Amino acid sequence: MIVPRGRQLRAMLMYVGKPLLLLVLYDLAVVAAYKVLHWDWVALPHIPLSLFGSAIGIIVAFRNQSSYARWWEARILWGSVVNNSRSWARQVLTGMFSVKADEAAEMKQMQRRMVYLQIAYVHALRQHLRKLEPWPHLAPLLDERELEALRVEKNVPLTIQEWMGQLLLECQIREWIDALQWRAMDESLNDLADAQGGAERIKNTPMPKVYDYFPQLFVQIYCVLLPLALVTSMGWSTPLGSTLVGFIFLALDKIGRDLEDPFENTIFDVPLTSITTTIEINLRQLLGETKLPQPVAPVDGVVW
Repeated sequence: MIVPRGRQLRAMLMYVGKPLLLLVLYDLAVVAAYKVLHWDWVALPHIPLSLFGSAIGIIVAFRNQSSYARWWEARILWGSVVNNSRSWARQVLTGMFSVKADEAAEMKQMQRRMVYLQIAYVHALRQHLRKLEPWPHLAPLLDERELEALRVEKNVPLTIQEWMGQLLLECQIREWIDALQWRAMDESLNDLADAQGGAERIKNTPMPKVYDYFPQLFVQIYCVLLPLALVTSMGWSTPLGSTLVGFIFLALDKIGRDLEDPFENTIFDVPLTSITTTIEINLRQLLGETKLPQPVAPVDGVVW
């Protein structure tokens, strides 16, 4: 995710990049053909640019609104993961108790394992959505036997959550939690599963291709017609006006395409690495640990 760093004209121009450069060259070619070569036939002054521009603007705005809705829903779902991760750790650490003194140390170890599994879960879910290998991030949290068991799984975070449910049941059997506490903690797991399902739905259901193809095609056609309609009235100033208006449309078109998939591991994504690192820091602090990972800092204006 790009973090605000003030106005950066060069970065905004480079955002569109090659299409903008091609548009400038095309505008110059149209002006040269009309003014130098006297090819009057290249001018099309009667094109209803305002009508075309309004229609295309509505289409692009609708597509961008849909793309941003996907991005924002992804962020809301990960907000739910953050909240339920903290709730799970709090419930584990404050809702469990042992009436048998000889089980106290074992219960403490169980609490630590359940919290570590939640940390492993969020890292695994992040990598699962980005379609990246999770093993380097899980190795400090799980033992070798558990890692080997996960390597054959298609959905690693789901398996980790199943383990958490099994440990929760074991805690109830051993009477470290009562039925009401089990229900509340199981509800936290259900909420995590709902958030994971929602994120997977966004990841596995791309925007319809027509949402990509037609707005981009309409913008390109508009940019081609723009200097042809302006050259008779603006003359040598045509590239200035045409390029400025074209830049706006090209940028709007690219914004929509960049926001379509918030889990593609690009600079436009929801910052999953930062979110999961924050969760790990919070949960380790609840365990009383002092050796904590560093929060993710922006790199070149981007938080991953």
